[in-house]
Amino acid sequence: MSDDSTLHVPESLTWSAVTGRVRDLVGEAFTEDGPANLIDGEWRAVGTPSEQISPNDGSSLGTMLKLDAATATDAVQRAAQTHRGWAGTELDERRRKVSASLEAIEGARDDLALLLSWEIGKPWKAACSDVDRAISGVRWYVDEIEGMLARDVEGAPAKRVPLEGPVSNIASWNYPMSVQVHAELVQLLAGNGVVAKTPTQGGWMTLTVAHALMAREGLPVTLVSGDGSELSDALIRSPEIGALAFVGGRSNGGKVAAQLADTGKRHMLEQEGLNTWGIWEFSDWESFSEILKKGFEYAKQRCTAYPRFVVQRKLVDQFLATYLPVLDGVRFGHPLAVPQGSSGSTDDLPALDFGPLISASKAQELDDSVAEALRHGAVPLYRGSKDHGTFLPGQDTSAYHAPVSMLAPPGASRLMHEEPFGPVDSIVVVDTEAELLAHMNASNGALVASIASDDTAHAERLAEQVQAFKVGINKLRSRGDKDEAFGGRGESWKGAFVGGEYLVQAVTEGPPGENLYGNFPGYHRYPAT
Repeated sequence: MSDDSTLHVPESLTWSAVTGRVRDLVGEAFTEDGPANLIDGEWRAVGTPSEQISPNDGSSLGTMLKLDAATATDAVQRAAQTHRGWAGTELDERRRKVSASLEAIEGARDDLALLLSWEIGKPWKAACSDVDRAISGVRWYVDEIEGMLARDVEGAPAKRVPLEGPVSNIASWNYPMSVQVHAELVQLLAGNGVVAKTPTQGGWMTLTVAHALMAREGLPVTLVSGDGSELSDALIRSPEIGALAFVGGRSNGGKVAAQLADTGKRHMLEQEGLNTWGIWEFSDWESFSEILKKGFEYAKQRCTAYPRFVVQRKLVDQFLATYLPVLDGVRFGHPLAVPQGSSGSTDDLPALDFGPLISASKAQELDDSVAEALRHGAVPLYRGSKDHGTFLPGQDTSAYHAPVSMLAPPGASRLMHEEPFGPVDSIVVVDTEAELLAHMNASNGALVASIASDDTAHAERLAEQVQAFKVGINKLRSRGDKDEAFGGRGESWKGAFVGGEYLVQAVTEGPPGENLYGNFPGYHRYPAT
């Protein structure tokens, strides 16, 4: 651990300073102790206080007010009434109010990014990107929405209309702005009211500020906090809900799918999968080094991270010669720690690959998974140390995890089949193309995958047999922005796909009998990716 006593957090970037500024900006959203819940257009100080902890240093961020099931049910019912009025609002008015919200969010951009750095440990560059992608992405929809609402899924002229009820949004903590707020604003633009739940692990302050700015412009948004087990019936099964958008792990996603089974509700369930790199007949290691470094952004805490490498045996030595130095050069630490004498400007913030994991318990879970794999026979290739991190003097570092890489995790270990959601990689060595494909398809469906090969035509033929929604050839694939489709194959996704026109189709009704693109119980329909 760094013992550099010159590191500190400048006063203007401290949690108290940032929250002081956003309280001044949207004071209506706050109680004396912290954010309220937004119900029927009013901020209400209801719920049971629950302390929120920063993964950066274990410090307290204040309290979240967690609602009970009855209050959440009432909030959904009120949102349904508001939805009906909004659905009848002219498109030009919807565009005007969404655009005004984007202007307000852009005005608060730096403080929203700093909130993300404190709440979920994003380094400055990554935090800014989360906010900026939300703004630029929704602006694209503002320009394109009219055409999207004027055609069916085949591209033929047809009028699309809002759903019968508001869209319920339950998202994970890792991308509060570019995934959750982005999706909500498009849902609103398409004529739907919105109900959103704050993640319990982080992002509640960021979402409070963003939704306060949205509500000020007259957008029908509801924001509630609480445990999923308490609020699930209200947010998933309430008859007033028109659709459910869920982003989270496969276990929770499976529970959500079970709750939806007999409702017939429109849904978009993004679940995890084990995203893989397959390496076959490849030689451009210099370019691959840059790809590997980029892959460690935000500690691989994203749904499109690549934690598994499936490597042709004859290339293992060359792969390791490229890969291990990258692990050794990864920079991590407190995202807001700067040397004494710095100006206090965000320009001085460190250029880290990642900060902490979302919590100390997640870091411990990763340690346990690594230990389990080693007990069952995995070979440790690289085990980084927190001593290489940059931290404040004496700070709590329990949520941090240095990079780890293992060879051949056995089938009995969780890491063989599950996404670790952290900076822990595994490498599998293969001799045949059949083995390559089998190991790339180990999790019964994934969101993304990639193949590194000098023979791109052959790689494209292999890609056709990889069970991932997007497969890159010598490049990373990601969720994408604007008109890029996004979904998953197998168990990584259930329901309608999103991205570009597919997101608008997912939250609107088209002609009777329309078959949306997506993974549904009765059919699977995939767009070009």
